[in-house]
Amino acid sequence: MNRSLSVAIKYGLIITVSLIAYFLILRAFNLHNNIWLRIANGFFMAAGIYYAIKNYKYKYNATFTYVDGFKTGLLTGFIATGFFALFMAIYMFHLDKEFAHNIVKHFFNSGDQGGALLILIIIMEGLSSTAILTLTFMQVFKKSDHIGQQEHLIDNDPKAKS
Repeated sequence: MNRSLSVAIKYGLIITVSLIAYFLILRAFNLHNNIWLRIANGFFMAAGIYYAIKNYKYKYNATFTYVDGFKTGLLTGFIATGFFALFMAIYMFHLDKEFAHNIVKHFFNSGDQGGALLILIIIMEGLSSTAILTLTFMQVFKKSDHIGQQEHLIDNDPKAKS
């Protein structure tokens, strides 16, 4: 199996389980209708992607490239987003049909769109946050071949200072 994919599946499923558990905890306290509490989903996604890239770099440091880390981060987020969207679709269309109607009616002043709009929003949020978080974290994990910009200040060669 592809190295990036094996790490991405592991951490993608961890993120998915975290997101589902968080949603069910909110549901247990009847807070699942408050969309502002979904901000924590970003923290779960950020932590999962960060640790996926970190784990990949730790395992394969000798051959780690920017593309490998980027691919691992994207795959991790895409897997988590796909499985969480699937869970939410099952929840909204089979377990709690009023949930989607209440959210859409309260926040969009219309109850006609239903769960499909919410699934689309979940997918768009997940994919966009995955791309942004992966790009951000790769700035930390990338290997740099560049010498520092201030290198001429510590160079002892007098020709370089002029």
